[in-house]
Amino acid sequence: MDADTVRRSTALLTDRYELTMLQAALRSGAAHRRSVFEVFTRRLPDGRRYGVLAGVGRVLDAVEDFRFTTPQLDWLADQNVVDEPTLRFLADYRFSGDIHGYPEGEVYFPGSPLLTVEGSFAEAVILETLILSILNHDSAIAAAASRMTSAAGGRPCIEMGARRTHEDAAVSAARAAYVAGFGATSDLAAGFTHGIPTTGTAAHAFTLLHDSERDAFTAQIDSMGRGTTLLVDTYDLNEAVRTAVEVAGTGLGAVRIDSGDLTLLAHRVRRQLDELGATGTRIIVTSDLDEYAIAALAAAPVDGYGVGTSLVTGSGEPTCAMVYKLVARATGPDGPLVPVAKRSAGAKSSVGGRKWAARQPDAEGVAATEVVGTGPVPAELEPHLLHVPLIRDGKVVGREPLSAARDRHLRVRDALPLSATQLSKGEPVLPIELRLGS
Repeated sequence: MDADTVRRSTALLTDRYELTMLQAALRSGAAHRRSVFEVFTRRLPDGRRYGVLAGVGRVLDAVEDFRFTTPQLDWLADQNVVDEPTLRFLADYRFSGDIHGYPEGEVYFPGSPLLTVEGSFAEAVILETLILSILNHDSAIAAAASRMTSAAGGRPCIEMGARRTHEDAAVSAARAAYVAGFGATSDLAAGFTHGIPTTGTAAHAFTLLHDSERDAFTAQIDSMGRGTTLLVDTYDLNEAVRTAVEVAGTGLGAVRIDSGDLTLLAHRVRRQLDELGATGTRIIVTSDLDEYAIAALAAAPVDGYGVGTSLVTGSGEPTCAMVYKLVARATGPDGPLVPVAKRSAGAKSSVGGRKWAARQPDAEGVAATEVVGTGPVPAELEPHLLHVPLIRDGKVVGREPLSAARDRHLRVRDALPLSATQLSKGEPVLPIELRLGS
């Protein structure tokens, strides 16, 4: 097996109990029963009105790369994780089932059947941890990003969180943020991997390196041109803005403010730029922004936002509490599917059966109800079905450009009731109507 395959294998990105369940099911003879697993969440983060599904494209790649390498199998044997028959099964493992679900960028609510994985119990159960790891992380970032881009009111948002999270998580966070409307990232790996536009010019260190702020600005403009963005809060802000326009001329692209009272300073800088004739120079603000800070700047003369820590940590909600539950299984090797469900006290129960989902609009075309059901789909809901095929007979059929997911998200968010974009705490903006058929 070549080095690239070893590097890309996702097979050990799982919990041990997935493989021990597999071993026991192989011994009992139940491992090859046809099974249906469902990804859903029982709740949204406290007070949020909707969730955003992100990471679907990464799930497709990860399932495609889910195969055990010889070194991995040797390690499992050395550690006595599973027995020899299970190792033989894993050596030949390829997912050959079906996956369908909400497309990337869709919004969702508690109980929405986001992803349906169908195959034998053996091949579907061991995907649980990997699928949840991707969707819980990416959807948390996308939900925060959607709130931020909504609060920005059309002003561009730039993802700048690479230094505030794990290096691999930074790349997937930038991808999720782009799905939810961010326009660019500072992370070059995200640009290289996912085709996201990249941006960035200079930090305070560049100014401090030079003998004067004028020297630093001159060097940057000589290298990057007058359209660059100059960081103007290293020393005295007013003097820096004056120097920036003197060096670059009135065609200076932008200035960035990274500290202080951003609303007050943005007004001062805008007035100063206009007085100096730099009426087209934009103002970019950074400095620990989140959706609330962005909303507070709505009336300020700000042209763009750079967001880091809050974005890559889900703005206080770093996971979506998604779960992966068995909802149907065959009664035998060739038996029919029957619903199964977890029954427990509290909020951890589940609803059995393979499900469909549709979003019903009102007369004005605004989303009104999320309908989730089992059995036949009512004819009036067929045009509004949400699930799309993603993997069929083990082959990926639902891969799409990232821009398609981004366009979808902005479109479906705009179709939600206006209360969806309120930052104040509230109930999910759409109710779930459950229709259990035969």
